[in-house]
Amino acid sequence: MSLLVTLGRATTLALLIATAPAMAELTPEDPQRIAAQEIAESLQTGHYVEISLDNEWSRDAFQRYLDVLDNQRYYLTAADIEEFNDLSTSMDEAVTEGKLDRAYALYNRYQQRATEQLEWTLARIDEGLDFSFDSDLRLEVDRKDAPWLRNREALEALWMKRLENAALSLTLSEQEPEEVEETLRKRYKAQLKRVRQTNPEDVLEYLMAAVTATIDPHTSYLSPRQSEAFNIQMRLSLEGIGAMLQPDGEFVKVVSLVPGGPADRSGMLEPADRIIGVGPLGEDVTNVVGMRLDEVVEMIRGPKGTVVQLDIVPSQAADLSQSKVIEITRDTVKLEDQAVNSEVIDIEREDGVHKVGLIHVPTFYVDFDAWQAGEEDYRSTTRDVAAEIDSLREQGIEGIVLDLRNNGGGALQEANSLIGLFIDRGPTVQVRDARGRISLYGDTESGTYYDGPLAVLVNRLSASASEIFAGAIQDYRRGLVVGTETFGKGTVQTLSDLTHGQVKLTRAKFYRISGESTQNRGITPDILFPSLVDPEKIGESSLDNALPWDTVRKVQYRQQGEPQLYLDMLRKQHTKRAQEHPNFYYLERRAELAERLRQQRTTVSLNLEQRKREVEAQDAEQLALENARRSALGLELLEDWSDRRNKNKDDESQDTDSDEDSEKKDQPIDRAQVEETAEILLDYARLSNKVQFADHSTEEQQ
Repeated sequence: MSLLVTLGRATTLALLIATAPAMAELTPEDPQRIAAQEIAESLQTGHYVEISLDNEWSRDAFQRYLDVLDNQRYYLTAADIEEFNDLSTSMDEAVTEGKLDRAYALYNRYQQRATEQLEWTLARIDEGLDFSFDSDLRLEVDRKDAPWLRNREALEALWMKRLENAALSLTLSEQEPEEVEETLRKRYKAQLKRVRQTNPEDVLEYLMAAVTATIDPHTSYLSPRQSEAFNIQMRLSLEGIGAMLQPDGEFVKVVSLVPGGPADRSGMLEPADRIIGVGPLGEDVTNVVGMRLDEVVEMIRGPKGTVVQLDIVPSQAADLSQSKVIEITRDTVKLEDQAVNSEVIDIEREDGVHKVGLIHVPTFYVDFDAWQAGEEDYRSTTRDVAAEIDSLREQGIEGIVLDLRNNGGGALQEANSLIGLFIDRGPTVQVRDARGRISLYGDTESGTYYDGPLAVLVNRLSASASEIFAGAIQDYRRGLVVGTETFGKGTVQTLSDLTHGQVKLTRAKFYRISGESTQNRGITPDILFPSLVDPEKIGESSLDNALPWDTVRKVQYRQQGEPQLYLDMLRKQHTKRAQEHPNFYYLERRAELAERLRQQRTTVSLNLEQRKREVEAQDAEQLALENARRSALGLELLEDWSDRRNKNKDDESQDTDSDEDSEKKDQPIDRAQVEETAEILLDYARLSNKVQFADHSTEEQQ
């Protein structure tokens, strides 16, 4: 790029700064000062963890505030940070005494720097982008731990690389040069507009997000506007796509999908995908990179039956150039979509066909209104599971697999009562409060509703009440826990009103009857399956300041089985089947590939040809793995890796009645996990003599 162009950009920036109208300084008002003091008081007196708001805490809170404002070190300089370093010892006084002026002044400096940088970027776009994409430069992907740059010149050099990378990604997406410039112009104009529209209440939200994040990731402040939205969500059936989202740097990341919700049913969205654009059907998608999470959520919500377009970057994508627009029809999540359901799995073996019951438990629910009204036929997870057990017994099943994958929790009383169906009286979970008092929950009814062979299938998105259930089954040695490590959400939150808004506080912690916490570590299955979910992206351990795993005193309980005696043999038999099953072989190779790519993906090339080679190499490797799986199962091969989600969804929904082998061939990967769990359960039943296997040969074979 010529020196003349560089000088032109510097001159343009100087003119912009000189002529742009000065933004009004944002200052705290009485409602914000009072809210800060009340939050500080709540943290010190009501949180599960004993908290001291002192100089040590101030240093952490100051760094958190900087992370909230400028997570990727794109706007503020080292000199800016030094100028406001007094906050590293005075943040405690700022919140406890409502002295928020310096914290607001730091936001004003951030707003000034962001405005300058975005105006500079827009000026560069208006001059015309002339990148040749032939350098050997690379751009650091994640700068959250990078040092603050020393001055504006260093920041502008970084932003030139960012701008080149953005243009390169759009070029790889087959946009023409004029389209690239217009797309980037809209993106940065939208970011600039949001920066300029900030008000004092917004600054308080940023500041309190930092304050509460120093304690744990589930403690937070809800402004009056956020409180109203939350309360509406609790009272009504909110219409949207059924996805839990969280910030991820400048992006919005999918954490989990509501079982039975629109996104889950579509098969087009997966955990760890990033959303970079949102828009109504038939209109342009609005870029949401850098947008606040609540604004993105509001854009995604909408009336039932309408279609929202999402521009997503799949979790395994090499870079933003591999984004794609998907369509999801908004809907309400009905109870029926999340209700317990069951089916019979037929497992073919040399001695015939064995039947295993599969019970899906998407969430732990109870109709509180009907229960409190004394209605005898109120709906609940436990009642529905009992009914499914009755139905499965009538069909001659030899064991039950309880599927808790993607079950994010729900009513604690239901987890407790569901455990009671499978054990003969005893404690189920311990809950420790902020004062150290431990409440013990348990099953008080004698007898066991189902005492046959049992396996519990879990994954990384099994959380909270699901982990309590799986942990109790494991502690009682009542059955096998199979799958991947769970989420690790072992804390309890309550919502309290403030004079201005609400505060959500972590008030208690769950512990297994063995004394181990479910927090942070989750549940480790007896037999592990490979996982495509990156634990550094999804799960409690991936969250900053997650409360640690610890233990309390073990309670007395009587173990009701000895599955540990057979684990070595069960693992060997599982490994042998997994090595021969295309889906399990694929899962293991994909998990290895995902881990390798994660370690390699720290920078991206700004050379067009090199970038193409990197993207094509990754796609080719993933495509080869997928097609090897599909070939072994007799499925149609893919021509392009990006078609994977559409094709797998098509395979899952194919009519299987016309071909006796199609059910076996067309099973998606999650079906393979179900069937392998059933195989493991049959192995366990035979080894432990839990059931006497009849001759399952057909009359024709006899």
